[in-house]
Amino acid sequence: MKKSFQIGSAFVGLIVGAGFASGQEVMQYFTSFGIWGTVGGIIATILFAFLGYTLAQLGSQLQTQSHKDVIYHIGGRYFGFIFDIVITFFLFGVAVVMFAASGSTFEQMFGIHPMIGSIIMVAATILTLLLNIKKIINIIAVATPYLMIIVFTIVIYSIFTMDLTLQESNALAQEQTAAASNWIVGSILYVSYNIACGAALLIVMGGTEKDRKVAGMGGLLGGIMLGVLIILIHIALLVKVDVVGGVAMPTLELASQIHPFVGVLMAIALLGLMYNTAVGMFYSFTVRLIKPNHKKFKSAIVLTGLVGFFASFVGFTTLVGKVYSTVGYIGIAFIVAIIIAWARKGKKENAYTA
Repeated sequence: MKKSFQIGSAFVGLIVGAGFASGQEVMQYFTSFGIWGTVGGIIATILFAFLGYTLAQLGSQLQTQSHKDVIYHIGGRYFGFIFDIVITFFLFGVAVVMFAASGSTFEQMFGIHPMIGSIIMVAATILTLLLNIKKIINIIAVATPYLMIIVFTIVIYSIFTMDLTLQESNALAQEQTAAASNWIVGSILYVSYNIACGAALLIVMGGTEKDRKVAGMGGLLGGIMLGVLIILIHIALLVKVDVVGGVAMPTLELASQIHPFVGVLMAIALLGLMYNTAVGMFYSFTVRLIKPNHKKFKSAIVLTGLVGFFASFVGFTTLVGKVYSTVGYIGIAFIVAIIIAWARKGKKENAYTA
């Protein structure tokens, strides 16, 4: 159970990047649809749990060190190639976004020049990636309980200090900018985009565990925790939408209202989650190109980190931002392929037992 919880917590730590924890993504994909966003959160929980369980089990079954084998197993020769290219590119891109975002956060919260902030994040990421994968999983998993405590605190505060009725909150929430046409599409797109980003490391984490049940339970727990966090943050934003509407970092705003010190704790959590995401994405990207036991792997880590650092200053983040929605729709095709692979596996097992 301990190993399953580590895998699940690391999965959460990877997915819950700056946009998630800041509340901005939850606002656009869930809260902007008012009360129906809660139903969207429940759908997202079910999808995250199922996909987390399936991908971690496949990683364990194939004992893979990179996402390539599982991606081709799911998508076949042609779709597997497309999924592989898109996911590999996006792994690098999201990590670069984390470098740029960390620089801005260091400047906003602590008055440190953004380049210095980015250098700190790049250095921390490279040093961590020089460790083995099991130590990396443990480090990423550490931030999850910390984040859960802060989010619970914010939700309790928001509910007990809300000034609007539920009807007023619902109406005001629907005036916010939405990332999709309706709450169903919003919840599916949110899961597909995050799975496209997080599948690679989840598969690698599953590959570190020989027991498929333990690995699958880790993915399942991670998916449930992700869903619970989505719903909790959504509720907090919904009942305080009059305060956080239009704010760049809604949860940071709510945390600062409780007490400035809580705001600082939330800022530290955001930086920690950016670090988690950068570590997970860059590791998955590098092991796709070169095996972790190769003698040049550590050199590749350093080189990749430096390239990512410079890319964060040359407009690469803008390029990545433009393909976010595209990755979301490709992610839907990926989810369908996962479901088909799962169904086929079930048929084979039933035929074998018969």
